[in-house]
Amino acid sequence: MRTTIFGSGAWGTAIALLLHDNGHDVVLWTKFEQEAEAIRQSRENKLLPGVKLPESIHVTANLDEAVQDVEAAIFATPSFAVRETAEALRGKLRDNCVVICMSKGIEKDTSKLFTAILRETFGGETQIASVSGPMHAEEVARKMPTAAVAASESPEIAAFVQDLLMNEYLRVYTTTDIIGVELGAALKNVIALGAGICDGLGFGDNTVAMLMTRGLSEIAQLCVNMGGRKETLAGLTGLGDLIVTCMSRHSRNRRAGEFIGKGMTAAAAMKEVGAVVEGYFAAKAACELAIAIGVELPICRETYNVLYENKPPIAAMKDLMSRERKSETSTGEEKWVM
Repeated sequence: MRTTIFGSGAWGTAIALLLHDNGHDVVLWTKFEQEAEAIRQSRENKLLPGVKLPESIHVTANLDEAVQDVEAAIFATPSFAVRETAEALRGKLRDNCVVICMSKGIEKDTSKLFTAILRETFGGETQIASVSGPMHAEEVARKMPTAAVAASESPEIAAFVQDLLMNEYLRVYTTTDIIGVELGAALKNVIALGAGICDGLGFGDNTVAMLMTRGLSEIAQLCVNMGGRKETLAGLTGLGDLIVTCMSRHSRNRRAGEFIGKGMTAAAAMKEVGAVVEGYFAAKAACELAIAIGVELPICRETYNVLYENKPPIAAMKDLMSRERKSETSTGEEKWVM
């Protein structure tokens, strides 16, 4: 099958390798000709040192070349480039092309989920899916056992994506809860920033476990209020992705948070990481969604305050710990407890 990955970062490159292993005809597209030429010459992405790309993976910056006869178009761009890339592809994809979003995040200016942006751009009849889970590019590219979930409103399209991606080192499950999958993918980055801040402040495992658990509850609360399913967040795209992003040495969000906890400004921390820290944008989007829907997300709010309002992290933690007493769980007659 002819597949094109739009976005040539570490994640897009790992997907290209996966699809090549699955026997597909693979194109890797980048917006920048200089980057395309560098990868073509070295057969290596500098973000994945030591991982070689087979000669049969075609790398290009030519959009017309990238869309030719493509049957599955995969978005693997940073969050800020999803809409721009979709607009560039408007009218270029064949009618039966399946559009698969493997970018994680929420659009920073509109707080829209990526599949909503893709549907707006390509039209309501376009077959769209989203894939997420605890999948670090560094490990997928090296064929380490991994699992993910493919979501689409159409069970048939979810199964198509499952068949496209699944192999001996990537196990793929399916769901129709596209809202839950996308929210889990985006908002775990916010919690991971908070976990990193806790590490930077010198707090221990108790604190990080608390933050992760209550953070997951916040994500589930928002998910349910937006029409998703709570149980989705107990799976790969919620709990699974949250664990790996909060705990892994590969996590840019966790690393940025640690720098902030040690005294750096948010801007300095983002620069120090040297790559896109999606949680920075997602924190703002989460707070805007919470206000629009009328729900309370205290961890996301305090993370926003640290990132955007220069609130001292220790003060943010004190305010979280001194909130009014709550029950941990809710009954059918009570409001969701946060």
